[in-house]
Amino acid sequence: MKQYNAENLLVLPDTQTADPGPLLSITPESAGWDLISFQVRRLATGDSWNFDTGENELALVNLSGRYTVGSDKGVWSGFGGRCSPFEGAAHALYLPRRTKFNVTAEQAGEFAVTWCPTDEDHEPWLIKPETVRSGLRGGDNVTRQINDLLPPGSPVHRLVLVEVYTPGGNWSSYPPHKHDVHAVDAAGKLLEADLEEVYYYRVNPPEGYAFQRVYTDGGCPMHQAGFPIDAVVLARDGCAVLVPEGYHPVVSAPGYTTYYLNVLAGSAQSLMARDDPRYSWVKESYRGGDDRLPLY
Repeated sequence: MKQYNAENLLVLPDTQTADPGPLLSITPESAGWDLISFQVRRLATGDSWNFDTGENELALVNLSGRYTVGSDKGVWSGFGGRCSPFEGAAHALYLPRRTKFNVTAEQAGEFAVTWCPTDEDHEPWLIKPETVRSGLRGGDNVTRQINDLLPPGSPVHRLVLVEVYTPGGNWSSYPPHKHDVHAVDAAGKLLEADLEEVYYYRVNPPEGYAFQRVYTDGGCPMHQAGFPIDAVVLARDGCAVLVPEGYHPVVSAPGYTTYYLNVLAGSAQSLMARDDPRYSWVKESYRGGDDRLPLY
């Protein structure tokens, strides 16, 4: 097992990379886990990037710009169109294993791409912003906006994708929750899934920041094995935070709206998690919402 700290839980962007190289890259080897690969890429107008999913399922999420995705299983043009993640829900495109494809920028921008191993075959699936389920979660200064891009129950194997917006001064992923054990009850109902997770951050305006704490307790396998985590990570625009195990709340700096794209994969295509019992009571104390949300 790997010992994690504030330095190796944080993945910084490479702002000097040349197209079509990744601005940010996470591999199972660099993260110290088994499943999730994640990249953010930038393309100038007319430039292309080619890839083969191999034995992985894969999803593309537009952050900005507009693209044509061509593949041996279909062609999708006009993918994207928003100027930033703060201007509307994303397009997302799910591609199955053994798919050769290319992404060509109709309009310059950035997109995220993530993949994980699979032994299942599913159909390609284009998710359009108008079909994305969006809503508010929490209350008081724990209110945040959620866009379910690839929610539990989607016709895929493992991947789950969620966009979250947290206004300045608000908390998110709160009460702290974890999903690092696969647990079912006596009737076979899933109580908690064992999931790896990436938080990819954008902040508006971009000089802002958020803090994310990642910590384990005696219910976490790494903690039990003698590799506890207790780190506070400074998350800035364009960086990512790894959540291999443990609880992982977020707080957004006052005056700035924090966006993060969550990518999860693991023992089930699910978001089943357990709250830290010390803080779960706060859900019963909410008295209102936040009039800054929804953003759009």
